[in-house]
Amino acid sequence: MPTETPAREAPGSTWARSYDYTARELVRPRSVDDVRDLLRREPRLRALGSRHSFTDLADTPGVLVSLDGLESSPSLAGDVVRVPGGMRYGELAAWLQEHGRALPNLASLPHISVAGAVATGTHGSGVGNGSLATSVTALEIVEGRGDLVRLEAGSPDFAGAVVGIGALGIVTHLELLTSPTYQVAQRVHEGLTYADLREHLTEILGAAYSVSIFTRWSDEPDGSVARVWVKSRSGTPELPGTVLATGPRHVVPGLDPAPCTEQLGVPGPWHERLPHFRLDFQPSVGAELQSEYLVPLDRAQEAVEAVRSLADRVRPLLQVSEIRAVAADELWLSPAYGTDTLALHFTWKADPVGVRELLPDLEQRLPAGTRPHWGKLFATKDPGAAFPRWDDFRDLVRRFDPDRRFWNGWLERVLG
Repeated sequence: MPTETPAREAPGSTWARSYDYTARELVRPRSVDDVRDLLRREPRLRALGSRHSFTDLADTPGVLVSLDGLESSPSLAGDVVRVPGGMRYGELAAWLQEHGRALPNLASLPHISVAGAVATGTHGSGVGNGSLATSVTALEIVEGRGDLVRLEAGSPDFAGAVVGIGALGIVTHLELLTSPTYQVAQRVHEGLTYADLREHLTEILGAAYSVSIFTRWSDEPDGSVARVWVKSRSGTPELPGTVLATGPRHVVPGLDPAPCTEQLGVPGPWHERLPHFRLDFQPSVGAELQSEYLVPLDRAQEAVEAVRSLADRVRPLLQVSEIRAVAADELWLSPAYGTDTLALHFTWKADPVGVRELLPDLEQRLPAGTRPHWGKLFATKDPGAAFPRWDDFRDLVRRFDPDRRFWNGWLERVLG
């Protein structure tokens, strides 16, 4: 039975205030029955995660549904943890650590919700590490008719539903495969030149468990173009032409490093090193926009050269850019579907007009097969061309949401 009527409130905006939601109201159900009751009463709904997308992806002309008030807690059964969809990764990670368990990877921000991050194909870094969605072994979803459906790995619809961009329903719980906890040490290497970046890119990305290259696509006075954040489970790799930073750094040069996770090679629990930012601080810059493109790893050099060719236009709009690697998976709408990828991330200044004018030209220069991060800004009107299972996913949407209860303007533009 549903609990008492959930609280309703104004929908607000994305975390970076890049978009103001137009939904009629926001509701925070406390149980799965509450969610199903909403489906019986409201013709149009959409799940809202932790507001870390930058567009109208999560908006609706009806009611936004936030699961951060769901009265449900994580639980372990062997190696698998069952998690409420609205829980943030930082909170889950701390809980797992207390129970001696870990996840294989985390994103840059621990602030993001589990269901929202999985649904958009969000990832961390590491040539051997898949996106966060690759840890999912099952999910429970309230679909368009109000039925609670459970999908498990290996079932016919599972690979299509995990990275579901909110189009199939409201994911109330997920199950994730865990491992024993482990330690990570983080170091920042400085002084990487463009010549070394070009010659040793894939070698650098594979030098440790998780590697991120931060650049502004401009040559510094010392001839360097980038810093490399190296997160190791053992040893300290040597990177060509670099030196170890002598103090903590922020990912954006010149900013106070206090919000960033501990560096200088001090070992610590996985969840306190794999993200770039601490849960109890505002992540990144705050007043910003973001884009990200995932390119087949075997075309990495071509992609870097493409961005470099637009550096004079990119730099004035940019706060920082991050280059990472993500392992291939078999999830239909994952940007890493079927291929190891190079992830090119851009943290832009809060200049929507300038960024909007740049993106079509940037996307045109990137290699064929480039895919966008669903939660960030992109310009292409035909993203499905780069996803072999695109039409299969559209059929899945029609089966799970025949009356388009979860449809919105973003899906209309993207799925058509």
